[in-house]
Amino acid sequence: MLQFSKYQGLGNDFLMVDGRSAGDDDTLGFTPERVQRLCDRRFGIGADGVILALPPRQDGELRMRIFNADGSEPEMCGNGIRCLARFLADSDGDQSGRRWQIETLAGRIVPELQADGTICVDMGAPFLQPETVPTTLPLGESGIPQGSLEAAGQSFAVGAAGMGNPHVVIPVADLAAVDLETWGAALEVHASFPAKTNVHFVQVLDRGHLVMKVWERGAGPTLACGTGACATLVVCHRLGLADRQARMDLPGGPLEILWDEASGHILMTGPAEAVFDAVVAPQLWEGEPEGAVEAVEPRASATAAPSAASAPSGDAVDCAVACVNGCIRPEACPSAEARARVEALLNSSSLDDLVALATNSLEARTRARFERDTGLSG
Repeated sequence: MLQFSKYQGLGNDFLMVDGRSAGDDDTLGFTPERVQRLCDRRFGIGADGVILALPPRQDGELRMRIFNADGSEPEMCGNGIRCLARFLADSDGDQSGRRWQIETLAGRIVPELQADGTICVDMGAPFLQPETVPTTLPLGESGIPQGSLEAAGQSFAVGAAGMGNPHVVIPVADLAAVDLETWGAALEVHASFPAKTNVHFVQVLDRGHLVMKVWERGAGPTLACGTGACATLVVCHRLGLADRQARMDLPGGPLEILWDEASGHILMTGPAEAVFDAVVAPQLWEGEPEGAVEAVEPRASATAAPSAASAPSGDAVDCAVACVNGCIRPEACPSAEARARVEALLNSSSLDDLVALATNSLEARTRARFERDTGLSG
């Protein structure tokens, strides 16, 4: 049974899975189809994405993989990495001052647990050259990619910035008048952004206080976007609309963003909170076999099982993808040892024993978190 925890940062919610001891397993069995099913708010658990804590590949402490609700994999997520940091602190009993060196597709990110329970994240320096965002918008006089875009029958004066993932920012006079569903969807896939883009509409209340609406690439409207808040401050500062430090009000709540002049790095501070711990029901994890085959074998017949002849060479077999209809390399199965351990556990345990095992683990984790936050452990 897959154990997970649900965390949210300003209403941007994620399913967290601890795979730090998973060895070379890079997916923990997650496929785009499974991510979509789990994140479905009506028929699944409901989330904006799934985050995996994995062993490092370079010299970091651990590695983060994040999947959007549509199964796509973004480079980074500010709210997500705050939730990951709080998840790690809760799992390991860490106290304030703990910092993590986390590898992401956007590079090394360093969150730190604060005394009040919030997370301050050193997001690094923003990317302001068009090719690094990436965007085909030209570099403007303000030192950012900027210009005018046509989308959904409207013309938008925009600026762009990268935070390891692409963002387009549109200052507006009245945020309430923004048609986020129409304009956000159109701008996300605009030809000026070859990797698509996150979309942010922002109203400046004063130079230290901005209000935003968020359309996230691969997720649609969300209550918050940490990298988006950072990019929005950068664009607004370069356009002369905001100071280097500001409160950014998102639908889910406020973030404090500082673009440090000395280092050039952006510091993002905000909350991340546990929602619940649970296990995934086997039928939700497995879903419908026909649908899974169609999702992972688009070039083959939906009813055709993979053959041994089509198996990848060497040991590079992703069993969650290649073996959906059965093991394709039974003579040298790379996951045989792990499956044997699971089978032995299942054969030696009753259903009540398995439920008790999962329940005890979740209760212990919840109790440790409560004792840490209330100071009862000491």
